[in-house]
Amino acid sequence: MATQDLILIEKLCLHYKIEFSFFDALDNIGLIEIKTVKENKYLYQNKIGDVEKMIRLHHELNVNMEGIDIVFNLLENEVKLKDEITKLKNKLRLYEDN
Repeated sequence: MATQDLILIEKLCLHYKIEFSFFDALDNIGLIEIKTVKENKYLYQNKIGDVEKMIRLHHELNVNMEGIDIVFNLLENEVKLKDEITKLKNKLRLYEDN
């Protein structure tokens, strides 16, 4: 398997000065997916932004794992609702134009 879209979690631990257990806990509650390749643990690069937010929530605001899960579920719901509002506005615009 190619690892061009993956980043080694060990590097992230060193860069952010955080224990692997933090990433393991995020994986356990389903906020990230840890990929194992040849006994090395990786994270998808497109999740780095979310992980940085999670780290800030945990360290700067002392939010626990359950709280981080709730925050990210709410953010996901917000995005879905905004998409739905945009679709409904577009439908409404079609009816108003006729």
